[in-house]
Amino acid sequence: MVNCEDVIHFLDTYLDIAHIPDASRNGLQVAGTARVGSIAFGVSASLEFFRKARAAGADLAVVHHGLLWGKEQAVTGLFRERLAFLLKNDLNLAAYHLPLDKHPVVGHNACLMRALKAERVQPFGEYHGQTIGFSGVVNAPLDELVGRLESFCRTKASVLSYGPKEIGSVAVVSGGAGDLLPQAISQKVDLYVTGILDEPAQEWCREGHINCIALGHYNSETAGMLALKELVAKRFNVLTQFIDVPNPL
Repeated sequence: MVNCEDVIHFLDTYLDIAHIPDASRNGLQVAGTARVGSIAFGVSASLEFFRKARAAGADLAVVHHGLLWGKEQAVTGLFRERLAFLLKNDLNLAAYHLPLDKHPVVGHNACLMRALKAERVQPFGEYHGQTIGFSGVVNAPLDELVGRLESFCRTKASVLSYGPKEIGSVAVVSGGAGDLLPQAISQKVDLYVTGILDEPAQEWCREGHINCIALGHYNSETAGMLALKELVAKRFNVLTQFIDVPNPL
């Protein structure tokens, strides 16, 4: 067992949340028991995730998409049900959004770049005044890179193949970052990887002569949570586990 506040302080500091503006309230969002022996990691703060985490014996739940997004709201509806479950079960909730997107070691995008075996990695993708993704150099056929990512994320990707079949450069921004595709086009990369795309993406790719891989918002953002789980397991004497709530979107 460890003090919950020690785990939160470590994560807050390691992910540098004090210096990363975000709509999400990063860090501890709901306080529960002061001592924790088991920590559950997951992508989103849903009631299904909370139920699975509690059934697995978790005292602290750590997610990418939390409950608090910087706006006061009435405690009603689904928000009330989720909050009530946490309070009833004395379950702590912490969330790390943009700090986990952009982290160069355990971040979703850093993990995806390693899965692609990218080299000469550098920051890419401006979002609300911050750079949250990465770009780099690869040397592999498009089909091979699709296979690497599908295996790594355990999902079936959607692929728009309007660029070169032999990929030399790649840019990655996980989650709902389809609208950053024009930035990849402007930098003339061969492949852009994200979570989800919207309707304009096909013609952007055709006209911009670029390939695009969409892994799904959820599946593109499991990597960072798994990496964070391993980090905490090495740092603290607690049980850590990733709680999967499969989501095709």
